[in-house]
Amino acid sequence: MNNRINQLFQSKKERILSVYFTAGYPNLEDTVPIIQELVKNGVDLIEIGMPFSDPVADGPVIQHSSLISLRNGMSVRKLFDQLSDIRQSVDIPLILMGYINPVLQYGVEAFCEKCNKIGIDGLIIPDLPLDVYLEEFKTIFEANNLHNIFLITPQTSAERMKVIDDFSSGFIYMVSSNATTGAKSSVTDFQREYFERIKLSSLKNPRLIGFGISNAETFANACQFANGAIIGSAFVKAMEGNEPLEQKVSGFIRSIAADI
Repeated sequence: MNNRINQLFQSKKERILSVYFTAGYPNLEDTVPIIQELVKNGVDLIEIGMPFSDPVADGPVIQHSSLISLRNGMSVRKLFDQLSDIRQSVDIPLILMGYINPVLQYGVEAFCEKCNKIGIDGLIIPDLPLDVYLEEFKTIFEANNLHNIFLITPQTSAERMKVIDDFSSGFIYMVSSNATTGAKSSVTDFQREYFERIKLSSLKNPRLIGFGISNAETFANACQFANGAIIGSAFVKAMEGNEPLEQKVSGFIRSIAADI
């Protein structure tokens, strides 16, 4: 399978910056403007969060943004409407991230077909088990040129990691800790040992580190051990306040990596 995710990792091997934000937050119609501003500011990959009423893997910042987004009226159908023309102005990889329940409610095949039609490159669904994906969904994803991005954690065994690597496409999402999502100020010794262990494990897929990447220091540290990093909670937090959206996005990206 060759889509924009593959093309990104073929053309850029390091300091890849992926940014997560919650669709429909802080305002319902901010989804596309945030994507466009992130592209203008040099972000390599964007993860669009599908809000869910019970986001168990997310910390308080993203949980709060999901709640506000749902109150604003966001839904899967609304998100697809917002993104219907996104490929007229955006050419970097776009991933939808969320929980399996809204996908099942929409219908997996219809959901994947819609993703393909509007130009989504992959999905990150943390609560979709690997065996269920392989048995029920893999052929649907592949038929619609969608990568399914799997997560590994410090607790993932070497054997399990090998299986995930074998069945992964696009990249592997390295969760930096066992906690929920949330910004951290530095990399701990435990995380460094985990990062080094994965770096030496000869995985065939590229890797991005997420959970706890919040500033220039943690971004740079993560990039020593993987192809790049994913920033979520810190960016979502930066979208609060009354400044113009353009200033909030550009100011945050400059604070993370002026040279991406």
